[in-house]
Amino acid sequence: MAIPPPASDLALRFRRDAEALAPAFDRLALAVSGGPDSLALLLLAHAAFPGRIEAATVDHHLRPESTVEALHVEDICARLDCPHTVLDVTVPDGPAGLQAEARAARYRALADWAGRRGLPHLATGHHADDQAETLLMRLKRGAGVGGLAGIRSCRPEGSLTLIRPLLGWTKAELVHLVASAGIEPVDDPSNRDPRFDRAAIRALLRDHPEFEPRRLARTAAAAREADDALDWAAGQLAEDRIIPQGGEWRLDPNGLPRELRRRLLARTIILVREAHGIQPAWTGSEDVEGLLAALEAGGTATRAGVIARGGAFWHLRPAPPRRQS
Repeated sequence: MAIPPPASDLALRFRRDAEALAPAFDRLALAVSGGPDSLALLLLAHAAFPGRIEAATVDHHLRPESTVEALHVEDICARLDCPHTVLDVTVPDGPAGLQAEARAARYRALADWAGRRGLPHLATGHHADDQAETLLMRLKRGAGVGGLAGIRSCRPEGSLTLIRPLLGWTKAELVHLVASAGIEPVDDPSNRDPRFDRAAIRALLRDHPEFEPRRLARTAAAAREADDALDWAAGQLAEDRIIPQGGEWRLDPNGLPRELRRRLLARTIILVREAHGIQPAWTGSEDVEGLLAALEAGGTATRAGVIARGGAFWHLRPAPPRRQS
């Protein structure tokens, strides 16, 4: 098995990309499914941080081959002298759909494993092509600037920090790296199943090479910078614009662009919910368009357990409990 040596250009490039996201880690957790992307992540991390990585493979048991594929990754990790764990999960038949439920179960299992192992950073194999697909999927759904920011290179997942050091790498680079190492990656047919949105977008990109993944990824990066700037501006405004008054909060929307009113409204909902212990947690990423429109028209509406009243100033408080029939 030919792997990049620690001093190679590829290993040094990966090391730079990973340390830009997590500059002071002792050990790094890796999510390795057995596909070419995650196997490239494993090879690069092994070369860049020898003796400092641990890997886990989630077996969803959704395909008959999944257990054999997890053992295939285990064998590769053993040849690299990299500690490896197979995580068995059960995917519930929930309302979000099979892929979304599998993703949620996967990250719960990975976060629990990394926590037990004392590994605060988990690297995944998301790359520039994934970013391009995400951007187009969200454009199709009419996403705003926050949605168009795409896959975040670094984000919290409970007590875990997810990092995506391969977002600047293309799928073709990663496939070539794995092939050069003489490793046969896992082939998951669901990646080509047109019933799934991502597979359909992937086919579109394959058939239209003019949509170059790195360029689309740069568009997502520009949207991410704009989203971060808007969040910063909303944070600066919040101290003077969101005022607690007794059991409710007053929000001053006057003279602000609509996007900043939207973000301040979401922040106020979070403050109301946190102050009154309303569960489950609400991140503010959910759509508040309907509530925003109602308040701008001077009306009253409810969102996420919070009732809001429009006017010159907007007033928000916990919604009364629903009557039991």
